[in-house]
Amino acid sequence: MADACFLVLQTRMLEGDSPGLIRAIGRWSLAALLINSILGSGVFKLPSDVAALIGSASVWAVAAVGAAVGVIMACFAEVASQFTQAGGAYLYTRVAFGRFWGLQVGWMLWLTRLAAPAANANLFVIYLGEFWPAATKPLPRLFVLTVLIAVLAVINLRGVRGGARLSDFFTVAKLLPLILLAVAGAAYVVARHGIVPLSVHASGGDWLKAALLLLFSYGGFESGITPMSEAKNPRRDAAFALFTALATCMLLYAVIQWIVVRTLANPGLSERPLADVAKVVIGGAGPAFIAIGALISIYGYLSANMLAVPRITFALAESRDFPSLFAAVGPRFHTPYFSIVVFAMLTWLLALLGSFSWNVLLSAVSRLFFYGLVCAALPVLRRKQPEAAGFRLPFGRLFSFLGSGFCLLLIVGYCFESGRQANLAGSLVLLATIAAALVNWIWVSRRARQQTPNA
Repeated sequence: MADACFLVLQTRMLEGDSPGLIRAIGRWSLAALLINSILGSGVFKLPSDVAALIGSASVWAVAAVGAAVGVIMACFAEVASQFTQAGGAYLYTRVAFGRFWGLQVGWMLWLTRLAAPAANANLFVIYLGEFWPAATKPLPRLFVLTVLIAVLAVINLRGVRGGARLSDFFTVAKLLPLILLAVAGAAYVVARHGIVPLSVHASGGDWLKAALLLLFSYGGFESGITPMSEAKNPRRDAAFALFTALATCMLLYAVIQWIVVRTLANPGLSERPLADVAKVVIGGAGPAFIAIGALISIYGYLSANMLAVPRITFALAESRDFPSLFAAVGPRFHTPYFSIVVFAMLTWLLALLGSFSWNVLLSAVSRLFFYGLVCAALPVLRRKQPEAAGFRLPFGRLFSFLGSGFCLLLIVGYCFESGRQANLAGSLVLLATIAAALVNWIWVSRRARQQTPNA
């Protein structure tokens, strides 16, 4: 009886629409949402961190890690094209491997998508301090964070169209200053004003950390493909949106990294590398221009997450793995209001308590867990539902093996380095998340047995 219930639920997850939700996200809006989900605050800080670790080789590392993430995104493209429902990585692994692994991925995905926006909100206050120094003090900071998150929550509560339009706007607004800086910086270097990059002797541990930092900068696409219950044609548009986002971000990241190492004498010492580049390339107004761009980029990143992340808990509740209240849809605006409010409140709370730098490594490692499982799910889902895919990845099994292997390699490397104190806190958080998912699985399994006494 329990197995029959799960098969009925799985069929609804694959084919049916979620009651009350509206399909309003078109192909280009989905691509914009993915770009917006990837381009956060990392691009404004990580170029200097990566350059400090591996020097001028960081330009090639950006391309190499981008290609590796491209393998993972290609697997996501095929797997996502088999579904029309919300849930993203949680949904894919639940259908492929069952409820236990689905819940592990659901909790890990939620951890990643809660911590990163909270840290970005905190970074927004820091950048705002460039124009309003009092913003970093306790009471003004509390006010800014409250208004910052509340406005986004209200917009998304009032309908997915408003959230999608806001995401479109911020995607364009955040790309413009970055593209202008990339063009101006490239022209500056090509005109023979560039310097000889600083040589750095990098160890294996330095390369591992650089790879994890770059993985963080490319991450976020898993959030953008979560609200598929509100996409107009998810099976057709998922692959297009993923590959468009990858090509855009990979090109932009590579050019910016090249400009940073060819413009700054010692980029590893820069706390605001793009602002420092802008000062050299544009002049005195450059840092303020980039600071404004950073504020727009961070707020756009938050808007994308406010649209996408509540659909994770919505999907968990819709498949009866979370309390049903998380799947409640408002009759007027047709949005999952309870999931949105809970996400907004937790983001606000973590923004008050958390920091950006510590979250980067934690977020990158937690992503590896479900990235690898989604890659592994590709051949499994091909066997389970051979005709479901709207996009068929050539050499899919090879891509699945390479993507899973890349994730496993970085996880093993992180565990090897985790004896260092810097990684201890992150390891404890990951273990606590795994334990919470296990308790969740025991709870829903026991409830299912109670509801089907003859099973």
